[in-house]
Amino acid sequence: MPRAPSFRLFLPSLLLTLLVAGCGDKDAQAPAAVTQPSAQAAAAADPAAAPLLGALQKQLDGYRRIIVLLADEEQQSAADRTTSTRIGQQLFHDGLEQRGAIATQFDTLLRGTSPQRFATLGTVLDYIESAPELFDADRLAFREVLRDLHERIGADSSLPAVKLHQRIGEDLEALDEIERNYNQELTRIFSRFERTRAIELKREKWDDYIAHLHKDYSREAILRDYGVIEPYPMSMKDSDREIFGRDLPPKTVVLTFDDGPHKAYTDEVVAILKRYDVPGVFFEVGRNLGKVDTDGKVSLGPMAKISRNLMEEGYAVGNHSLTHAQLSRTTGDALRQQVLDTDTLLKDVDSKRAPLFRFPYGARNAEGLQLLNEAGLKSIMWNIDSMDWADPVPESIVQRVLDQVNKEQRGIILFHDIHDRAVKALPQILDRLIADGYQFAGWNGRDFSVARPRKGSDRDATVTTGYEKSWAIVVGIDNYAKWPKLEYASHDAQAVADTLTGQFGFPSSQVIVLKNEQATRNNILAAFHDRLSDDRTGRNDRVFVFFAGHGATRQLASGRDLGYIIPVDSDPKEFATDAIAMTDIQNIAESMQAKHVMFVMDACYSGLGLTRGGPSSSSFLRENARRSARQMLTAGGADQQVADAGPNGHSVFTWVLLQALAGKGDLNGDGLITGTELAAYVAPAVSAVSQQTPAFGSLPGSQGGEFVFQVPDSQEYLNADTRQLTADAIALNNKVDAAQDAKNSEAPVTVADLQGGKAKLVVPTAGPASDRQRSQQANDRGLQLYREKRYDEAAVQFAEALKLRPDFAQAANNLGFVYYRQQRYAEAARWLENTLKIDPSRAVAHLNLGDAYFHAGDKAKAKQAYTTYLALQPQGSGAAQARAQLEKL
Repeated sequence: MPRAPSFRLFLPSLLLTLLVAGCGDKDAQAPAAVTQPSAQAAAAADPAAAPLLGALQKQLDGYRRIIVLLADEEQQSAADRTTSTRIGQQLFHDGLEQRGAIATQFDTLLRGTSPQRFATLGTVLDYIESAPELFDADRLAFREVLRDLHERIGADSSLPAVKLHQRIGEDLEALDEIERNYNQELTRIFSRFERTRAIELKREKWDDYIAHLHKDYSREAILRDYGVIEPYPMSMKDSDREIFGRDLPPKTVVLTFDDGPHKAYTDEVVAILKRYDVPGVFFEVGRNLGKVDTDGKVSLGPMAKISRNLMEEGYAVGNHSLTHAQLSRTTGDALRQQVLDTDTLLKDVDSKRAPLFRFPYGARNAEGLQLLNEAGLKSIMWNIDSMDWADPVPESIVQRVLDQVNKEQRGIILFHDIHDRAVKALPQILDRLIADGYQFAGWNGRDFSVARPRKGSDRDATVTTGYEKSWAIVVGIDNYAKWPKLEYASHDAQAVADTLTGQFGFPSSQVIVLKNEQATRNNILAAFHDRLSDDRTGRNDRVFVFFAGHGATRQLASGRDLGYIIPVDSDPKEFATDAIAMTDIQNIAESMQAKHVMFVMDACYSGLGLTRGGPSSSSFLRENARRSARQMLTAGGADQQVADAGPNGHSVFTWVLLQALAGKGDLNGDGLITGTELAAYVAPAVSAVSQQTPAFGSLPGSQGGEFVFQVPDSQEYLNADTRQLTADAIALNNKVDAAQDAKNSEAPVTVADLQGGKAKLVVPTAGPASDRQRSQQANDRGLQLYREKRYDEAAVQFAEALKLRPDFAQAANNLGFVYYRQQRYAEAARWLENTLKIDPSRAVAHLNLGDAYFHAGDKAKAKQAYTTYLALQPQGSGAAQARAQLEKL
């Protein structure tokens, strides 16, 4: 077969352009008149070459990754450089194994008798010499491979072999020339490994090459592929694993005392706290309490009695390490002894010890925080330091604390109960703080709270997003007797009901479902009047109403439109009397005691007077607890028809509604979906993919409140049984997402109201979220993306979850399974192994790991993983699959 001009033939022009233009100008690397085939085109033209070409591309990929990891190491921290070198070593040795596999393929090909074998090798050389997608620096990834081939083919004295041997020799000479141009940069990168190569080019040309690589590779993605995600630097804000005090309510402080117990001063501090009736938290050094022998035997000392008295009197007593060591410099068994031996001593004093830990000097590291998580302890830091450990003057301590409290307006104050100066300063500080209206929070077993507000304090009421009871009426009608029959309404209604009872925990006994023949006018009205109106719902309840069916509009004599929903037994000629008018719905809404009511109507009609609420404030949840809500979202206007061509047997409107309720409607990422957010997501989305214009507003009598759904945290570990969306569902979601991406996410959303006008919806600003909450939200976004088969984007979200929370086993498993779906089995195995380091008994991760190793060809590890899964879940959903795989092994 004809081949492209060999590397040797255009070497002089190559070197000329290299010296003039540099490797950033790929078009200058070969004669312009010649079009060379890419690897894919070459493999298609010569299928026998495909395995070798695929192996060479893997070799190139690893080579590029090493360069991306290490090219900018001067800008990396020492820890980052260590990580980069470690993963670079893995990539380098993977490359050596890959080179060995390529050599084996060469041997197999050369031992064959097919006359095409030399043509196949020629196709491989064409790719190395002149593939248009390669930079000159890329070709250096193949130099050792060419040397191996040069040696092997030299043993064959046939004329085709001699010609190929000559060609490869000239190619190696060309690579030697390129190598000299790149020597400095690649020597710096590769010299740390066992085998080195020397390649050099002028600085601007090297930078062009690096810029090209960064288009396809990132350091973060390379590390992720090798099982490494670097967590975000430790925050100085409160989170689920650390509390600094900056997120306490305004004018609230926590008093903490370190380094005790002390034989005299601890009791004096307690006496002051009792006199002022304020709580305190004590962090104690383990060696002051006693000791733990190597066999685990506890011996308490005389001061342990002081700690026991503290706990009996209701004070929180936490862990301050065994010897007050600087734990940021402590690792391994020594770190575990500092934390766990003290916890053992405190538990022996009294099982009511608080699960709190304070790092001596505030010095901590990631390993220490991980150990606290394993031990069920929370790190308590501080944001106000009395400096009583250094300042010998009580008046100076008083002024320092008051100045810092005035600046911070809230926080955790650090004292020490081992100095008399703290005892002298404390009463003056409490006098001033109490006079200034400050509250004092104590540990309640879960967090810091003010158990007894001081008389006269101006404290806001506690706000909760929970409801006392949740009710729903869900109606879906396909089989109309006298109106045109519908296809999807009944199915839509059932899906909404299942979402309410499943995802959102509505009790099934409080969800009334009326479908088809059940949905008569009398039955629908009876559901409202007999079950929900008057005092049948409580003042802190919520009611969700969904209707899928026909809607109609009638113009009144005044010229005003009045909308109707059509029950199954309505007559088109009589719907003014036998349908349900929107005025009836308004009256029903106003008759309910429930605080928040939301109507969602998958029907098109017009004619309902809606009030228009003002923009929600960032503190809307606090206001929402006091305000009633009567909100309505409809599928479209009077001159429109519901699009019944949505995915999975749903209308377009209901499909988008279900996606919103699955989490996409949480527009501000606070874990809540309000009525406004629901409309702000659904209305533009439906308009973008159909001819409908959904409308939204508040019914008369609404006080500006918001119906609220709390998005539950997903507990799903991805596995082979996880369901994904159908192709049509994915296509529709992609259109919706494109429409969402096209608009400014911070700008108000304009939607139709039922009077034919426009309303602007403002989504409330999300409040602060902990690292754990943000991590869960990232994981849940990843699950949504996985179901839509958007694997790369899902991997980014799972990685984000792990940056925020490195011990998040669910996210680690899910990231591993995404790699598995992408048929990247080595990467999948790394993350599934990471999952099991975090949670060794997570059965599904063992099953997933078995599948990854099975497809990677590691039979021994696959067998071990399947066997462990069956030991943990002998009757599990994957047991039959595991047994079947074991039989194959």
